[in-house]
Amino acid sequence: MAFNTFLKIFLPKDRIFYSLFEESSSRVLKMSALLKQLINQPERGERIAIMSLIEDLEHKNDEATHTIFTELSRNFITPFDREDIHYLATALDDVADHIYAAGKKIMFYHINTDDHGLRKFAELIELSAEQVAKAVNELKDMKNLRNITDAIVRINSIENQADDLFDQSIERLFAEVEDVKEVIKLREIYQVLENATDKCEDAGNVIESIIIKYA
Repeated sequence: MAFNTFLKIFLPKDRIFYSLFEESSSRVLKMSALLKQLINQPERGERIAIMSLIEDLEHKNDEATHTIFTELSRNFITPFDREDIHYLATALDDVADHIYAAGKKIMFYHINTDDHGLRKFAELIELSAEQVAKAVNELKDMKNLRNITDAIVRINSIENQADDLFDQSIERLFAEVEDVKEVIKLREIYQVLENATDKCEDAGNVIESIIIKYA
């Protein structure tokens, strides 16, 4: 961590943002993979350990977002519009927040995660986070615009799949689960998970706006 900070001192000021965004998107991707592990892990003790890793990454991402905002206030030269930097940092932070929130609710409510909706949402979030990371990593030179646009298309497609999954999961929930408390708990978690894919789409939309302006 200290070595990475040391290296950043020597980066051109406008390049620092690319490094910070790449770190943030990579962190979000790791969180999405851990969320999938959490949902697929039947042992509560193992879940607690996984949740601790998710929490640690979420806190680190909060710090990274704060660093981006601090650099934004310090630097006159930025690689793209200041508002786009702010929007992208916020969108990535929102994805991390929703992944963390979903994990917390699963642990707090003692949910049985042997549920098709939960597991499918986890898969979609990881796929979407992977595409966001790919698009972010291409921003620093914008030489492979096709890679960026393909990633954005996939993010949008995944978000549509998540919308459909939410509707299907709610329909199944009311049809098959009789315990009202369980219905309320699962519906709340479904919503947070679906929102995570919305936030990935928000990040994709910001990236699309950036390449339209600067490519």
